[in-house]
Amino acid sequence: MLSVWFRVIRIRFLLASVIAVSVGLALNWWQNSTIEPFDALLTFGGVMALHASVDLLNDFWDFKRGIDTKTPKTKMSGGTGVLPEGLLKPSSVYRAGIAFLVIGSAIGAYFVITDGIIIAVILGFAILSIYFYSTKIVDSGLGEFFVAVKGSMIVLGTFFIQSGQITLESILAGIVVGSLSSLVLFIASFPDHDADKSKGRKTLVIAVGKQKATKLFWIFPLVSYGAIILGVSLNLFPIITLITFLSIPLMFKSGFGLKKTFDSVEKLVPYMSSTLMFSRITGALFVLSFIIGITV
Repeated sequence: MLSVWFRVIRIRFLLASVIAVSVGLALNWWQNSTIEPFDALLTFGGVMALHASVDLLNDFWDFKRGIDTKTPKTKMSGGTGVLPEGLLKPSSVYRAGIAFLVIGSAIGAYFVITDGIIIAVILGFAILSIYFYSTKIVDSGLGEFFVAVKGSMIVLGTFFIQSGQITLESILAGIVVGSLSSLVLFIASFPDHDADKSKGRKTLVIAVGKQKATKLFWIFPLVSYGAIILGVSLNLFPIITLITFLSIPLMFKSGFGLKKTFDSVEKLVPYMSSTLMFSRITGALFVLSFIIGITV
């Protein structure tokens, strides 16, 4: 049963939030040479809970709307399959999603008390967008934007809790992380195009069409790399941050692969996987660059 819950929570996709928190912590360590361990652990716990909440509620609403029964399921898209397969009750998944939302909100409330209004704004955005993500946000074409902002705000919030500041460095770092996270959602929406469209969802891929959307792929890594180049050129990031460019081959593999296979679910799967690898490796190298940067 535990493995089923891990599956519906999409445990391996939580790594995106782990990386986002780690970027905020590493940036603060590089700048200020300090880490508050208790606050760092609480931040990880709160962010993980909120991430689990949005995934659980997304699975619930996709099942209720009949989307998951129409999407071709792959390891990268089409939902977890837990509810269509009858492995859990929809009500149980919904209650778990709300429970994680309450846990994450409670941890966030602690930081509102200790750190003030900025955390309150970030938390308020998180609660509202998580609850309405699967019913309102994804129907308005803002899914990719939401994920980008979510990733950015995790970095900003983590950095602010540790340093008491929001700086240009933290904003740029947030843009890097948010764009990488949004890219994974973007490419995973290709196989779901028909089912999503039939049920009233609106993604970037639906808005412009599959073929034209393949060209939008390049925007996400360009934004991330552009923010890194700007940060390094302004001496806001250590020059070692350019190690993130080691992931460029994966970017090209994914982008050119998408162009060739966008209309075939089976053939697209390897390129969805390489996009996920590109996002995670770039994010991990970004974290590592700040840790190395403090020693050089």
